[in-house]
Amino acid sequence: MATQLLMPKATAVWLVDNTALSFDQIAAFCKLHPLEVKAIADGDASQGIKGLDPINTGQLSREEIAKGEKDINHRLKLSEPKVRVPEAKRKGPRYTPLSKRQDRPNAILWMVRNHPELKDAQISRLVGTTKATIEQIRNRTHWNSANLQPMDPVTLGLCTQIDLDIEVDRAARNRPATPAIDETLIPASATENIDYQSELSKDDEELDAEKVFAKLSSLKSNHADEEEEDNF
Repeated sequence: MATQLLMPKATAVWLVDNTALSFDQIAAFCKLHPLEVKAIADGDASQGIKGLDPINTGQLSREEIAKGEKDINHRLKLSEPKVRVPEAKRKGPRYTPLSKRQDRPNAILWMVRNHPELKDAQISRLVGTTKATIEQIRNRTHWNSANLQPMDPVTLGLCTQIDLDIEVDRAARNRPATPAIDETLIPASATENIDYQSELSKDDEELDAEKVFAKLSSLKSNHADEEEEDNF
């Protein structure tokens, strides 16, 4: 939830011009120095700055201003925003509580084994560790490698399932595509006449056998005729 005042100098200009609040009250509300508020009131520090009405922006109520005008010691408070604005995620390594830091090596080992496609930078973002530690666990040179056990970082509370899925999806998209296995069928023209061709080959073999026997029988008959002629 955002609790910071928008455009503090412009708000201070409006409060100086439209309320009876003291310089100290305006300075405390706008996070400015009282002398800076005094310079705004004198026109020395507000040149070119257009006042911003905090009532219209929903950051201050009329009742709160009235309380401050009646009591010089009253400190103005920001109104609760009507719209919940999510806090911006900070960049950099994820902060890991002290109680869970001892579980980080187990989580790193789990990701190295189950998701080898993850880069060191992605693992570092997920569990808030250093690339040197990841490299030691990957190469089994970590000082506590013998006692490490792979454990899911989501179960350990080091990251959310959504964050893990996002990083795994990114790594999968960057992974080189594996060559597809050609599982196409043999064309029908190459298979439709297999039986027919095999039958033809059998017929040819039979025909060839008959020719062979015919030649043998003719040779025998010729040999018999020659013997008869010799007898005469």
